[in-house]
Formats: sequence, C-alpha cells, structure tokens
Amino acid sequence: MTAWNRLVDAALVAGGGMLLAAAALALAASWGGASWVPGLIAGAAVIVAALLRRRAPVASAGAGLAVAVAAVVAARVAGLPVEPQPGLALGLAVLAGAAVRRFEPRAAAGAAGGALLVLAAGPLLSARASSGGATVVAVADVLVWVAGVGGGLWLRLAGRRRQELAEAVRREERLALARELHDVVAHHVTGIVVQAQAARVVAGRHPQRLEGSIAGIEQAGSEALAAMRRIVSLLRDAGDAAPASGEPERLEALVRRFEDGDTRSVRLRLPDTASAWPPELTSTVYRIVQESLTNVARHAAQAATVDVSVVQSPAGVTVSVTDDAPPPARTGRGPRAGGFGLIGMRERVEALGGSFEAGPRSPHGWAVTAQLPRLAPTPIPAGRSR
Repeated sequence: MTAWNRLVDAALVAGGGMLLAAAALALAASWGGASWVPGLIAGAAVIVAALLRRRAPVASAGAGLAVAVAAVVAARVAGLPVEPQPGLALGLAVLAGAAVRRFEPRAAAGAAGGALLVLAAGPLLSARASSGGATVVAVADVLVWVAGVGGGLWLRLAGRRRQELAEAVRREERLALARELHDVVAHHVTGIVVQAQAARVVAGRHPQRLEGSIAGIEQAGSEALAAMRRIVSLLRDAGDAAPASGEPERLEALVRRFEDGDTRSVRLRLPDTASAWPPELTSTVYRIVQESLTNVARHAAQAATVDVSVVQSPAGVTVSVTDDAPPPARTGRGPRAGGFGLIGMRERVEALGGSFEAGPRSPHGWAVTAQLPRLAPTPIPAGRSR
C-alpha cells in the first residue's frame, strides 16, 4: 500500500468516525435509549468494507450495499432513526467511487447505481410519519455519493490517460529503434561488402588466403544477423534514442552540453580501454545517460553534482547516473518515479537481457543503474575503424 493510499484510508477512518460519533450523540439526545446503536454498527461495518476495497473490491462493494439495505429495512420495521446515516453514506460513497474506478463499465454502473438508489431512497423509505428531515438526509447522502463517484471517475480517466501516454512512449521507442535498425544493417552490410572486395583482391594475388577471407565474410554475416535479431526483439517488446554508433566517447559531448557552469557539474567515468561495442549496446548506453541527465534537469534542478559512470567488465557493461538533489527537490512518488522515459529505458535494457533500477538513494538524491550483458562485438574489416 502506498503512502497516498494510507493517507486516504486514514482520512476515511477519521471522517467516518467523527460522523458516526456525531450522529450517535445527536440520536442519544433526541431519541434516547439505545436508538443510536444500530446505526453506529451499520455505519462502522460499511466503513470497514470500504477499507477492504483494494483487497476484495467485489466482496466489499456487495457487503457494503447489503449492510446499507439491511439498515434501511431495520429502521423502517423497528422504528429506528432514518438510514443511511452520514457515516454509512460516506463509506458507501467510497465503495461506489472505488467500483467506478476499477470495475468494468457495466459492473461499475451497477454498483454506483445501487449505492445511489440506497442513498437517495433509503431515508425516505425508512422515515416514519413522525420523522423529520428525511429529505435533507437524502439530499446530503446524494451529494456525498456525487463526490465519491466523481473522484472514482476522475481517477479512472487519469489512469486511462496515463496508459495511453505509456503506449505513445512505446510507439515512439519502436520508431526510434526502426531507424536504428537501418543504421545497424547499413553498418554491417558495409563491412561485408568491404571484406568481399578484399577477398577479390586476395583471390587474385594470394589464392591461399582466400579461405580466411571467406571465413571473415561468414563471421560478419553472422554478426549482422545477431545484431538484427537483438534490435527486432526490442521492436517486438517495445524518448529519444541515440543513433547507432560504436563510440563510447560520444558521452563526453553529451555531458558537456548538460553542464551548467558553476551551478551544476557532471563527472564522467568511462572505461580506460573500451573494446569494440555493438551499435545496439552503445546506443543503449547513450540512451540511458541521455534520459537520466534530462530527468535531472527537469525534476532535480537543485542538484549540484551528477556522476555518470560507464564500467566495462568481462560480464558486460554497468551504467550508473547519480545526483545529489536535496530531499525537497524530489520524492519517491514524484514525476521522476513515474516518468515515461523510465519505461523506454527499462524495456530497452531488459530486451537486451539486462537489468534496470531507478529510485532514491541514501541520504538523498537519485540513482539510475543498468546492467547490460556483454554482446558479441561487431567485426571491423581490415583497414577500417569505427
């Protein structure tokens, strides 16, 4: 359960408790005896059901409606005060809002409509001739229902909008990867053509070396197919993606553009001797650093220092970007935590078989870490460099 959910539940308990206590005191003073007990029990039961709406949404909604109907019938038959009372109405409105947010349209309409019927007609049906204020109670209950259902509808639309934005990010990522696929294929095919041309020369001057040249062409073709398979897998699963490149040093230019004079400094650590990386690995490293630095500029402008580290090991490549933004600049549930750029980075890294983590770090600041597996390097034809 998130901090926001705990806050909402605490508000429900506090508000419901105050309404139940106020109604009980008013009924004890006006009706006397134990007339306030049934309404208190019914209201408390519906509030408890509302607290269970996330764990068992269907059961809690059904239980809340059943208790509310039973309270109306008992009030009419036993001559008790008008039901539903304010505390019960609050719990039922929360259940109706939760149903609108989570249920399918028909089920949501049924749950919300049932709650509205009980809240609007219940006070009028349970009131006796000597009872007063039933209409006022009904109007107040309906207003509470409107607030609950309106909140649930807003959350439902916000969730759908967020899903649409996430899908848009994935589509943009696929388009960027399609362009990258073109660059990767061109890179590999160029290498194959160069080796084939070299093989023709070797065949005329040194026929005994022709077999080695053909083996090199075969290896280059296999590497091209492997690279294309990796990028096609990215397209199947999934911002801005960097163009395919084999130069880790491109990060230096990116860092220089991001630095902000005396306000913010960026420390970059690159491998001392970086081997030839496949273009899809290099572009993924660039993409992670680019998106991380962009998020720092957007959501943590107070950060004074940003550390960018790219470490190469026999197992693969580790990319980490950390900053020292103070706590007020960012929280674990801020826009940085739910940003759509993180979606694209995570999908790209996991599609290559790596792992991705992003979150606050101790004592303050933010950290993005990606573990990328070691991919087969792209063959470089003789006489060519990246």
